[in-house]
Amino acid sequence: MSMPALFRGRLSIPVIGAPMFIVSVPDLVIAQCKAGIVGSFPALNARPPALLDEWLARIKEELAAYDKAHPERPSAPFAVNQIVHRSNNRLEQDLAQCEKHKVPMIITSLGAREELNQAAHGWGGIVFHDVINQKFAHKAIEKGADGLILVAAGAGGHAGRISPFAFVAETRQWFGGPIALSGAMGNGRAIRAARLLGADFAYVGSAFIATAEANAVEGYKQMVTTSTAEDIVYSNLFTGVHGNYLKASIVAAGMDPDNLPESDASKMSFGTDAKGERARPKAWKEIWGSGQGVGSVGTVVPAAELIARFRREYAEAVDPPL
Repeated sequence: MSMPALFRGRLSIPVIGAPMFIVSVPDLVIAQCKAGIVGSFPALNARPPALLDEWLARIKEELAAYDKAHPERPSAPFAVNQIVHRSNNRLEQDLAQCEKHKVPMIITSLGAREELNQAAHGWGGIVFHDVINQKFAHKAIEKGADGLILVAAGAGGHAGRISPFAFVAETRQWFGGPIALSGAMGNGRAIRAARLLGADFAYVGSAFIATAEANAVEGYKQMVTTSTAEDIVYSNLFTGVHGNYLKASIVAAGMDPDNLPESDASKMSFGTDAKGERARPKAWKEIWGSGQGVGSVGTVVPAAELIARFRREYAEAVDPPL
């Protein structure tokens, strides 16, 4: 396994907080980094686009102040997620802001671009690309990504279908670089399991929806705390790409979660409108994404408290006697 120098001595547990649409904002990112995991957010969450400059400045300033006050345990690095799909009409200007602020880590999704990877390397950053199969994994590394995020079955957001056991094993046959594993990572035992499988990091998203710092409405947070893996629906209706969603939110929108139509993937969009708002049909505004790890959540807590629980569970996860 490979741990990039960027992370050495700065993590309390091998976790990258996944960037979540709307939910991940500076409050959450800063709390994650101070608690010793990589915090991240999608650039498209900063709306209007000019807000991205303010967000990056604030994150850097607050983490620098924390590091000065705690030199013995500095904060973890932060990351910005860039949607590389051709419909993202903000990519160029958002990437320019990342270059201005020398963002230490970029997470790319829905496409791999060699010029983006080169740009990040030019300012000293590293790039992890999220993938759902080996075809996309090979393409990402060929185009210069430094690491891979394996989005396995059960992950929140745009999830894949492959078992994490098979996905990591097959990727490790040809790739010796850093790997983060996504898919129902809802507790410290799952984080330990990701490491045992051969991943360097667990990629954790859904559990952080139910935190005090998350930019989610109270109903969303509470639904995460009361749901289980059986309450997750896999569909491509809402964005054109298959992903996992909370069944109760689909029902609340007046739809039958067991009979959802297929969407046309060619019409998916991750751009913004004239007001700088991310394009998304209003009908899907309260369709809430989540992975299958929600059964481990339970209550809404501060992010630092959740990470402390992860650390305890991670430390206690040992093989039982045969």
